Amino acid sequence: MIPILMYHQIGQPAPRGAYLRGATVHPRRFASQMILLKRLGYQGLSLGEGLPYIRGEKQGKVFIITFDDGYQNVYLNARPILNQLGFTATNFIVTNLVGGINEWMLAKGSLEAQLMTADEILHWRGDGHEIGSHTVDHVYLSQLSRDEQLQQLQESKHYLEGLLGETVDSFCYPFGDIDDKAIQAVKDSGYRSAVATHKGLARTDDNIFALPRVSIIRSNHLLRFYQKAATKLEDRRRKIYW
Repeated sequence: MIPILMYHQIGQPAPRGAYLRGATVHPRRFASQMILLKRLGYQGLSLGEGLPYIRGEKQGKVFIITFDDGYQNVYLNARPILNQLGFTATNFIVTNLVGGINEWMLAKGSLEAQLMTADEILHWRGDGHEIGSHTVDHVYLSQLSRDEQLQQLQESKHYLEGLLGETVDSFCYPFGDIDDKAIQAVKDSGYRSAVATHKGLARTDDNIFALPRVSIIRSNHLLRFYQKAATKLEDRRRKIYW
């Protein structure tokens, strides 16, 4: 079983009481988490590089690192430590907001946060990390018609492939919103794998288009992080998608 770590922002957490304050992990805490796993003999991988381990084709002490939404503070604060340790990670991009802000969160009361620019996306990929799609507009896929789903999935994929000059194979469901029709639309749009937000370690019998993840939040001290990332603790509460 392989842990797929789910992060959002890596930066200075918002003031106490702010909406989703816990989704921002301080850079020092993130660095200590990565260094711990490195010292324990683990290798951090992008989703694409980690798939052979999930499928059982390769064996090793690995974990997968993912970042939702393409925040600029991930580029600024997470990228240096990942590069230093020789880890790779996947960053899921909302393509209609490249170089903009987290507009989908403002209505919910979240503070404004800058998203990666096209140049930063290219630099991220140039360092050996992976870029995946997070739709065009960060939408609830299950609430869309089939045609709207395909538009969100295919246009985001085509934009990123045009920017990067390579195939984009990985997808992440915005808001963790997933059902059978959304899964089928992701398959039909040409992706090779997708991650959701239900909890658990990825297993060989999981649906490769609905992989569980381990959510890492601001308050996770180092011992709790290790429990979540390197043990079977989270697997007790997993939900299976076929």
